[in-house]
Amino acid sequence: MGDDKAVHQSRVASRRLREAVPVLAYGLRGTRAGKARKKIRRLTRALGTVRELDVTIHVLGELGDRPGTPRPALGDVRAHVLEERERRRAVMLERLAEIDPAKLTRRLGTVRTALMQPNRGHEWRKLLGGRIAKRAKRLSRAIKEAGQIYAPEPLHRVRIAAKKLRYALELAGESRAAQTTTLVRTLKRAQDTLGRLHDLQVLQHHVADVAAAPHPPHAGRGAPDAGLGILSRLIEDDCRHLHARYIAMLPALTEAAERAGHDVAVRVSVARRSRPVKMEARAGRAAANGSVRRRAAGGRR
Repeated sequence: MGDDKAVHQSRVASRRLREAVPVLAYGLRGTRAGKARKKIRRLTRALGTVRELDVTIHVLGELGDRPGTPRPALGDVRAHVLEERERRRAVMLERLAEIDPAKLTRRLGTVRTALMQPNRGHEWRKLLGGRIAKRAKRLSRAIKEAGQIYAPEPLHRVRIAAKKLRYALELAGESRAAQTTTLVRTLKRAQDTLGRLHDLQVLQHHVADVAAAPHPPHAGRGAPDAGLGILSRLIEDDCRHLHARYIAMLPALTEAAERAGHDVAVRVSVARRSRPVKMEARAGRAAANGSVRRRAAGGRR
């Protein structure tokens, strides 16, 4: 239980379900979509307690391969992160134990069953178009608030807004409601850059925690704080380079948000009853097959 790849895949699957379920169930009768969404949200949060530290350990490994990285300081930070991961892993397992995978699968199955029935009130396109417009507006606002200054929190909000808009656009693309490949690609590039930036900022916090420890691990071996200071500066330099890369992306990212909020949102909202939504059937089959249940259990695929 707690394999890093399985945790990552499960968390991604849960987030995609959180995006798809409200759209798929909109206007349908006889579903347990509301309760399913609550369970999925709890699943995402439970897995998030460990996923962030898995990424931090991976970043530490990459830094260890670079020349000039102070090894003792890196080892101290790694030991600190591994200890924290074990603590959070225990919390994750407790939270996962509170989620009944069979019940979640049954509730998602009600959505699948409803999708198989003819329903004139199923105005999923209208809801999806509205979500895209709303999320595009949030991204535009986050971009303006972040500006071009290097500030972790505003940049983190841009990353979250870009990720949520990307999920909505991917849903529109998979349902063939609109062509979104180019916009998704632009959002993903920005999300990857800001995601890496966020990962490094999280690592910086762990370095600071180790430096602030009352009994440094290398006390008596010279100057432990010097190694931690060098490591912190290396991370800071990487953060500045990534921020510069983000600034270069701003025109394309801003345009993508505008196009999504206007062109795509309007196109998606237009009803096309003659075209079946194949995406809906695929999502329903995935739920019925219990893919989330297997992944949340710890790596079985």
